[in-house]
Amino acid sequence: MRHSILSFIAMLALAGSGAALAAGNHAGGHGHGGAETAIGQPGVAAQVVRTITVDMNDTMRYTPAQIRVKRGETIRFVVKNSGQIKHEMSLGTEKDLLEHLEVMKKFPDMEHDEPGKVTLAPGQQGEIVWKFTQAGTVHFGCLMPGHYEGGMKGAIRVGKP
Repeated sequence: MRHSILSFIAMLALAGSGAALAAGNHAGGHGHGGAETAIGQPGVAAQVVRTITVDMNDTMRYTPAQIRVKRGETIRFVVKNSGQIKHEMSLGTEKDLLEHLEVMKKFPDMEHDEPGKVTLAPGQQGEIVWKFTQAGTVHFGCLMPGHYEGGMKGAIRVGKP
């Protein structure tokens, strides 16, 4: 009897943890703690050298969609949702964004708690502070189902200092 009860409790715990992961607080394993990634690292607000305002709207566009920064710069992106539906701005490699897009299709209400992502309800404003440590291209997009496919994406060109 005791073994059955312990097995049942263990099964409930596993089922609960799987449901929690599937429901989607996507906080784990993506460059937290200031660690450098292929696209840079979370920035420190005191080191911001410029602020760039990015508008998101229901025409599935970012304004601006093309941004230029210098390697080593820490940028504050003030992100505004001027639309009537939820949008997000997610920084990443093109490969990472496409992989995450597939996950978002399965779990469209997934919450993000990552320094390179901000999800905003209509009329809201948020920010991303990011340090660009490598020259190249950092992509961004809205990974809400249908938005990226509708053209809601952009690129940050990271040049030499």
